[in-house]
Amino acid sequence: MKSCKILMPIGSLGGGINQESFDRGMALKPDVIAVDAGSTDSGPASLALGECKYTRAMLEHDLGITVRGAIKAGIPLLVGTCGTSGTNSTVDECAEVVEEIFKKEGFKGKIAKVYSQQDPEVLKKKWDEGKIHPLEGAPEITKEVFDECTNIVALMGVEPFIEALNNGANVVLCGRATDTAIIAAMPLMMGLDPAAAWHGAKTVECGSQCTDGAGGDGVFLEVDEKGFYVTPLQEGVHCTPYTVSAHLLYENSDPFKLTEPSGSIHAEDAVYTQVDDYTVRVTGTKFEHAKQYTMKLEGASIAGYQTISLVGIADKKVMADPETWIKNISNHVAKYLSKMGISPDEYTFDFKAYGYNAVVPGPVPEDTPPPREIGMLLTVTSDTQEKATKIAKFFNPFLLHFPADFNDQLPSFAFPFSPVDIPRGRTYEFRLHHVVDVDDPLELVQFEYVDM
Repeated sequence: MKSCKILMPIGSLGGGINQESFDRGMALKPDVIAVDAGSTDSGPASLALGECKYTRAMLEHDLGITVRGAIKAGIPLLVGTCGTSGTNSTVDECAEVVEEIFKKEGFKGKIAKVYSQQDPEVLKKKWDEGKIHPLEGAPEITKEVFDECTNIVALMGVEPFIEALNNGANVVLCGRATDTAIIAAMPLMMGLDPAAAWHGAKTVECGSQCTDGAGGDGVFLEVDEKGFYVTPLQEGVHCTPYTVSAHLLYENSDPFKLTEPSGSIHAEDAVYTQVDDYTVRVTGTKFEHAKQYTMKLEGASIAGYQTISLVGIADKKVMADPETWIKNISNHVAKYLSKMGISPDEYTFDFKAYGYNAVVPGPVPEDTPPPREIGMLLTVTSDTQEKATKIAKFFNPFLLHFPADFNDQLPSFAFPFSPVDIPRGRTYEFRLHHVVDVDDPLELVQFEYVDM
């Protein structure tokens, strides 16, 4: 049976590829090396700024391993969502690193730079044509939001990768793309089963997270005409039907369905078979082609300036009901600020009680025992840094001594830093969670080739 072998060396380029696992994967004779290099996991700042969250040194390390491996083996290297956010600037940064590697090693070949950053004017025209639609949970927007975003990217499918490969690229460096498109591109280019290609790609998108081992390592995927195999590359680690099937729930709300620009996979009838101690085979997944090709839009902008204060609290009466304490201090300071002539329109603030419900927000179950202590984080946001810090300073004396009961003597809490008010600078927010209809998968994509 015809098949395509894909080496996925790590879940995110820049996280530190394991050379031994990579060599193990190369010994299996892959047809392509595919690796994701970005995500929205770390928030909107990378997109808003057009900057990579990883250091240049880590990009050089991981690209050094993958570029050398690909060129020496005579196989292509596909990288998607370059530099965390997939903006044009982060694609160019990755290209600089790859060109340096080519020059240092004396390699010859073609590098494709594939851009998916969007022109607001083009998107405003799409908006007027009714071709931009909200996804579930998307904020309400107006046409002005496209100008307000500092950067907007559109998530590419497999087609730009295939276009670059057809034009002879040895290394393809793409802007924002779906994690799966990077991996599914070569199998689909070879005419293999689309359901297996997309499902297999979803399984290995985060490297060893589809195994029973720790994350941060590589896996090997083989897609054929009826299904796919997935094998770990780390010693002592296994793929099991549980670990492989479970990955359909990673960053996905439906354990049986995954939507991509060109269609959706349906895994209700998928069969997961343990073929040896380490490898799982998956068959039975189906693929449904979309009636309309869409690309997801991600946009981010500056949301204001922030100042934070952190205080540690171990007072038993506060610990007995932290939510009431937060409500009381919030109301108290808000009234105080109003008396000082500061309008609520000028700022926002919130508290996060680490050790209580800062990570999982909302009321805790009634039978939850009181925490021994909490770290109370105050975040104040305003349109200037000066104003944000000014508001935070109004909270200062109350953060140190605000009681759970005003009939008691004042407690004392613990500031870990002095000064206690820490200016964070600009803060950013996502503005778009929408899709745009396109007539051609390459319509919103630009290509640039570098011959080395």
